[in-house]
Amino acid sequence: MTEAIVLSLPDDAAFGQALAGALGVEHGELLWRHFPDGESHIALPESLAGRRVVINCTLARPDPKLAPLLFVADAARDFGATQVGLVAPYLAYMRQDRRFHAGEAVTSRTFARVLSSAFDWLATVDPHLHRYASLDEIYAIPSRVVHAAPLLGCWIAENVGNPLILGPDAESEQWVSEVAAGIDAPYAVFTKTRLGDRQVRIDPPDLSRYAGRQPVLVDDIVSSGRTLIEAARLLDIAGFAKPVCAVTHALFSQNAHADLTRSVASIVSSDTVPHPTNAISVVQELGFAVQSLQSSESSLSTGGRDHA
Repeated sequence: MTEAIVLSLPDDAAFGQALAGALGVEHGELLWRHFPDGESHIALPESLAGRRVVINCTLARPDPKLAPLLFVADAARDFGATQVGLVAPYLAYMRQDRRFHAGEAVTSRTFARVLSSAFDWLATVDPHLHRYASLDEIYAIPSRVVHAAPLLGCWIAENVGNPLILGPDAESEQWVSEVAAGIDAPYAVFTKTRLGDRQVRIDPPDLSRYAGRQPVLVDDIVSSGRTLIEAARLLDIAGFAKPVCAVTHALFSQNAHADLTRSVASIVSSDTVPHPTNAISVVQELGFAVQSLQSSESSLSTGGRDHA
């Protein structure tokens, strides 16, 4: 196979360097600045002819990143790259998976079409699949999905005694049950009713049988943090110690991190989105996913598959 190279948008350089190290390949310098009119100026290494290019960009807050990302992919091909893949540790635009109200754009499908037209393959971590069974339903390129639950479970087993794994809503049960099974701990989930973008109502399950255990709230994404804050409040009312929070994607909008910190014992996250709470690395697992996608030309002619 031709020599690979990892290119990262500037904010993702630290993760990209670690990924390049895991793959045993070069991490190339990518320059991105803005002209006075706000347009992007992009500069790539010119030594890309005949090489497989891995573009690394977490897609938290994706709108300002999309145009530069597409420019980088197109320029890499223009310089002769034989393959251009995308590592997006966090994959945006998965929530709007249907038209909830008249006139709404189904942005998950549009975003998938745009990325599928620019890249040969996609590797990501725990995309927010709700009504889609897999990325195959909307992405036209091969994909690998890394699951962070085993990594969260390992961290909990090493750092939390006598844990009770809790999910803040029914959607979280898929991650919570996997974490709990991996470390032989009990789990339960709350019931959530969303009243608005920043308002939720949480109803707790019967936790009386778990008295004395250390609660650990597990979720795939924390953004406003309101769900986890309310779950922590209900745990306090029920007589439990302040919970530990373990999340995959630390998006944390506005003051969410500070607000959540006041309600819980500690917060840890994976490094899919750069944040001070990052304590769990997904680099090695994403490296395996990239190697799988690059392993043969045949991998680029099959439908996307999850990578456990």
